[in-house]
Amino acid sequence: MTDDAARVGMSRFSKALEQAERDLAQGEPALAQGEALAQGEPAPSTSARPPAFPAPTPQRTTRAFLEPRRPAADRREEHLVSLLAPHSDAAERYRMLRHVVESLRKNKNLQVLAVTSPGAADGKTTTSINLAGALAQSTAERVLLADVDLRRPSVARQLALDGSRRSLVNALVKPGLALEDIVEQLPEFNLSVLQAGEATDTTYELLKSSRLNELVDEARRHYDYIVLDTPPFVPVPDGRLITKSADGVLVVVAANRTPRGALAEAVSLIDPAKIVGFVFNGDDSPANESYYGGYVKSAAQPRWRRLWRSS
Repeated sequence: MTDDAARVGMSRFSKALEQAERDLAQGEPALAQGEALAQGEPAPSTSARPPAFPAPTPQRTTRAFLEPRRPAADRREEHLVSLLAPHSDAAERYRMLRHVVESLRKNKNLQVLAVTSPGAADGKTTTSINLAGALAQSTAERVLLADVDLRRPSVARQLALDGSRRSLVNALVKPGLALEDIVEQLPEFNLSVLQAGEATDTTYELLKSSRLNELVDEARRHYDYIVLDTPPFVPVPDGRLITKSADGVLVVVAANRTPRGALAEAVSLIDPAKIVGFVFNGDDSPANESYYGGYVKSAAQPRWRRLWRSS
């Protein structure tokens, strides 16, 4: 290429570059490098800035990607001793409670037991699961654990259930669902579980309907014991509706935590004829030392200690 041809080429490129800058300033698309080369001109060696590309969208790395999901059995909460450590000293305490319930079944025909507490975090769900697990240790008994706390259900979480089954809420909304359609079997524990389902704004209306009583009556025909994990009695009115379908009510109290006023209010709201007793959760009094304490020093201590039956 002659010097004149080179000057002409560079002149054309300079004009194209100036036009591109004007177009860019006016919001017009700039001349692409490929368009300049289409005229057979050599690619210039310039100091033009490199093309800008949009930053890539960051990919969120989840915990599930970083480590494999643990089996459900590994995700069950460790304080469920009746299921996970049935030979422990703590599980023995729940068998004491089981004996009381079995006696009430024999003497007072108690079949449906509601477990409640004055307020939240008193340990009612843990007591419900461990009691149901203790009852289910007898292979001759059919036991149903039902989560009827529709506002803050926690049975499925503690048992590491995936929530894929239909639930109590489904059955309350759709009367065509039978109990067998919504109950999940845990054959390794001889236990049946009914999950509460997703919380709803119409909880009170659902529990007030006759459908709940119909489901409880159906459960009576299929199970020897039905344990209902019931909402706290004082903050919400749900428990007052649920206990109408129960034969007895067990009140869980957190020792040194539950206010006396809250306990008194809860007792005043429950039908006194249905109160079968109180479980004191976390009672560390010396009178409750393990019978086997001198022999099994490593035994885990139960979270509840004493059952007082009503007269």
